[in-house]
Amino acid sequence: KATSPRNEDPAHASRPFDADRAGFVMGEGGAVLMLEEYDAAIARGARIYCEVTGYATRGNAFHMTGLRPDALEMSEAILDAMRQGNTKPEDIDYINAHGSGTKQNDIHETQAFKNTLGEHAYKVPISSIKSMIGHSLGAIGAIELAACALAIDRDVAPPTANWENRDPQCDLDYTPKVARSLPIDTALSTA
Repeated sequence: KATSPRNEDPAHASRPFDADRAGFVMGEGGAVLMLEEYDAAIARGARIYCEVTGYATRGNAFHMTGLRPDALEMSEAILDAMRQGNTKPEDIDYINAHGSGTKQNDIHETQAFKNTLGEHAYKVPISSIKSMIGHSLGAIGAIELAACALAIDRDVAPPTANWENRDPQCDLDYTPKVARSLPIDTALSTA
């Protein structure tokens, strides 16, 4: 299943990483970001919310709709972005997860965090804003980058709303229900 059947309670239907998740909830929205060279931003007196130090993407030819159980492609993308940014696992203060709320994606993503961050995966707060705004498909990458910029700017990790029941296969810190104040210098987004 891809989409949640919980139509009678839409505010609580999106449940990323929860044992009772049943698929994603469609959302809509957009975000616009200004990306520019650091020196140009300083010269014009711009307010800088964050710096993009690395990025990567990978494809999955494993199955038309399925994901590899070992999370190889997502792990490679995370490691590539970390290498570009000269970022070590312990440098990551917050993870904005794709967190779609589908059974296989949330397990896959949890495994990718464990593969790439090792023990630090158990220490870093992770959340999915899709639990609050749904999945806007093509627009979600920009929206989640904006959420990361604000998390860094405000030193607040957004919550994963509707997280009630621990899934043994999703056993990391998903910042359940309540935003968390903490210093955030480096965020990882897997949108």
